[in-house]
Amino acid sequence: MLDTALPVSAEPATFLPAGAVVLRRGDAATHFVHVLQGRVVSGVMANGHMVHQLGTVDGPVWLESAAGLLGLTHAVDAVAETQVSLGFFPLSEFLAQVQAMPTAAQNLLMDMARSQRQQTEMAVSRLSKDADARCAEWLLRHAEPTGQSGGLAVKLTERKRTIAAQLGIAPETFSRVLRHLRERHLIVGGGRLLALPDPQGLQELAGN
Repeated sequence: MLDTALPVSAEPATFLPAGAVVLRRGDAATHFVHVLQGRVVSGVMANGHMVHQLGTVDGPVWLESAAGLLGLTHAVDAVAETQVSLGFFPLSEFLAQVQAMPTAAQNLLMDMARSQRQQTEMAVSRLSKDADARCAEWLLRHAEPTGQSGGLAVKLTERKRTIAAQLGIAPETFSRVLRHLRERHLIVGGGRLLALPDPQGLQELAGN
C-alpha cells in the first residue's frame, strides 16, 4: 500500500468490528482510507466470504490509495480481521495537496500508484480468473487503436513464454488459449500482431 505523510485532515475516526467490510471491489473510491489501528485482509469476496486472499496489512497504513489517486474503482475487497480504527480523508482535499507537491514528487507518486494498481490487478486476475479470462483481460489492457474504423490490435513485443509467465500459465496453455480465441473470432492474425475484431466479446470473457 502507498504510504504518504500528507498533512490532510481526516473526518472523525471510524471504528469497525472484526469481519466488517472496509472496501468493496468495483466500488468508486470516494475517500482515502487510513487504517489507524488493527489488521485488514484484502482479496476477492464471493457470497459474503473472502474466497481468495491476497494479504494482510496492519495499521497505520493507507489502504488501496492507488484507486483514489488514479480515479479508479477499488481493485480488491478489504475486510477487518480485527477491530479497526479508520480515518477517512476527503478525496478532493487529498488530491489538492498532492497537486501542490513538486512536479517530480507528483510524478513519482503517480508512477508508484500505476505500478501498484497493475500488480494488484494481475494478482486478482491470477486468483479469481481462468486462463481464458486472464488472456482476454491482458489483450484488452495492451490493445491500441489501429486507425481503421476504430479497430484495436495488440503488438506482441515480448516472447509468448514471457507473456505466459506474466499471466501465471504455461506457454503451452497460452498458445492453446490463443487458438481458442481465434476459433471464436475474438482475435485475428498471427505472428506479432493480433487484431481484436470483437472487444465486447473479450470484455465478456474477461468478466469486465
